[in-house]
Amino acid sequence: MIQILHNPRCGKSRDCLAFLTESGKEFEVIKYLETVPKFEELKKIISKLGIKPIDLVRKKEPVWVENFKNKTLSDTEIIQAMVANPILIERPIVINGEKAVIARPLENAKSIM
Repeated sequence: MIQILHNPRCGKSRDCLAFLTESGKEFEVIKYLETVPKFEELKKIISKLGIKPIDLVRKKEPVWVENFKNKTLSDTEIIQAMVANPILIERPIVINGEKAVIARPLENAKSIM
């Protein structure tokens, strides 16, 4: 089943949710700020995305700037930071089986449907 890691306050995330709704396909909405992915879940999502953990971080978020910017962090520490502060996770993320994309731009979501 298709899943979207969604933040209702984010316009790009709302656009992606509308796209998935219009697609007519069944999907699950995960409000990741409320249901925070556990370390292993986030690690698996990053693997499906085919990126480094740092590439999933919203580096302009105040939490990142104030606590982590300019520090040398391991991949494990970066994932731990995102689990502890889920606002740092880039959004929206669409997962379809073993594939996942950050749906920025929205066309990325179309590529795995």
